[in-house]
Amino acid sequence: MRVAVTGANGHVGVNLCKSLIEKGHQVRALTHQNDFALKQLPVDLFKGDVFDPESLKNFLSGVDVVFHLAAKISIYGDPDGSVVRVNTEGTRNIVEACKSFRIKRLIHFSSIHAFQQSPLNEKLDENRPIVEKGTFAYDRSKAQGERIVMAAVKDGLNAVVVSPTAIVGPMDFKPGLMGKAILQLYHHQIPALVPGGYNWVDVRDVVQGAISAMERGQIGEKYLLSGNWRSLKDFADIIRQTTGQKVTQTVMPFWVAHIGLPFITMYSRVTGTDPLYTRESLEIIRNGNRCIINDKARKELGYNPRPLEETVADLIRWFDENNMLDINNKG
Repeated sequence: MRVAVTGANGHVGVNLCKSLIEKGHQVRALTHQNDFALKQLPVDLFKGDVFDPESLKNFLSGVDVVFHLAAKISIYGDPDGSVVRVNTEGTRNIVEACKSFRIKRLIHFSSIHAFQQSPLNEKLDENRPIVEKGTFAYDRSKAQGERIVMAAVKDGLNAVVVSPTAIVGPMDFKPGLMGKAILQLYHHQIPALVPGGYNWVDVRDVVQGAISAMERGQIGEKYLLSGNWRSLKDFADIIRQTTGQKVTQTVMPFWVAHIGLPFITMYSRVTGTDPLYTRESLEIIRNGNRCIINDKARKELGYNPRPLEETVADLIRWFDENNMLDINNKG
């Protein structure tokens, strides 16, 4: 089958391209920036972006299935409007292109952030409403992207939505937010933790869930691809147990973290790292739903996420094999 992947040079995109190729599919990869990781794979590279109609025309001509991953993730707000633009208008352009080229199926990558997290003491599944006003720009943008896809489904587009939680795992070349957090913990660049946590999922499980959605997902349905909720302290303990490295065990109250945000930002500038703690990330860690249910994906897609311990061990090993544990190559 001829498969096209937008956002193919990202963490999920590289893993997805690899798995699709292993399953015998012909893969086209749309890349806007550095495509170093993809050059190691037998994919057809297409330079362009979701705002260039001509590049999309060349990219999608003759394609059977599209995986739309291209998005802008942010825990730093949306000062220039690019988060909303990429995640909404970019999605709209892909949807319209899929309709024009009569693509057989679109797999749209949304996010757990598109869902309303409250009430926190009740399970969160695919029936939970998606966010509207009054939330962070990234959350609103992903919710609006979903609405665009679902509206197109009503007009006849064959599309399925998958919604991962916090993604970690191997082949994190850039690395992403979660990969950076692991490297910062490993290099003692996070002086303290906060009490909350998150739902973490292996990138390889997300990829297999998405491919199953292509093969078995129901038109117009969405599937939560979650893993397990673990606190930041648990996460740090897993890194310590995996590597033997001393990792910070200090947990500071949220009010201290909020007061310290300017100093955290300054510390990040001094160390040349992106801050793990921002106003948005603290809110996510503190008020993220701890009961995210993936029963629908398990039943309909055969989804079966692995333990976080296995994921972290494999990622640390991959970082080591690719010389990314060196402090001079921390990414």
